[in-house]
Amino acid sequence: MALLQCRFFSEVLGLSTSMTVILPQSAPSQIGMPGSARSGPYPTLYLLHGMSDDDTIWLRRTSIERYVADLGLAVVMPQADLSFYTDMAHGNRYWTFISEELPNICRSFFPLSDRREDNFVAGLSMGGYGAIKLALRKPETFAAAASLSGALDIHRDFLEHVRGPRELSALFQRIFGEKGPLGTEDDLLALLRKYEENGTQDQAPRLYQCCGTEDFLYQDNLVFRDACHQAGLALTYDEGPGDHDWAYWDAKIQDVLKWLPLKK
Repeated sequence: MALLQCRFFSEVLGLSTSMTVILPQSAPSQIGMPGSARSGPYPTLYLLHGMSDDDTIWLRRTSIERYVADLGLAVVMPQADLSFYTDMAHGNRYWTFISEELPNICRSFFPLSDRREDNFVAGLSMGGYGAIKLALRKPETFAAAASLSGALDIHRDFLEHVRGPRELSALFQRIFGEKGPLGTEDDLLALLRKYEENGTQDQAPRLYQCCGTEDFLYQDNLVFRDACHQAGLALTYDEGPGDHDWAYWDAKIQDVLKWLPLKK
């Protein structure tokens, strides 16, 4: 595998930012990890970080490089700060950056496929929310999305935080504004209802969702699971013992990689 720490300028954000990228490499003589690389542009997994982390965290806390070595899959891990992958009410335009600018920049730098069937997104916690939002709002771009312990009932989370400590209240209002995300395109439950109302469930990407039963976001995940079933979207759901921690995510990202509809 090739590992790249990439620093580049974002026109959307108006600043220099970073991403960590893993590219496939076939290395038969490498001991312990010979790897695999396909011909042509690589299928790509955009792997999103959580609220307290950055673009390096998946590499530092899991064995993601080793897990994808035999898949011929590129992994792009972008920096998104504390944005909830949103065009912030009082801040930067991270939704536009992640959903539009980043894929174009990545494909200009690296040999990545632009075909829907080759593009996937996953993330944990805040990144789980971002992954599902990307998939539901950009079904023409992503074939599948996975949330690990995602903050999926975002309006409930908003209300909880604006009633909490001053720092978190200010943060969530900077992101979503004083009224919050209810009914907007940042509300995953509203996005599900739109698929149901429009009868476009067959156009939605495949979805995967997992959460530990000891996780503080477990109720969020139950709400989203039930709403997804109500809307008639295809969902692979997994729960079991686990907390909001890297032991759980390191195990579950392996399940996500097995679930991805990678073409052989």
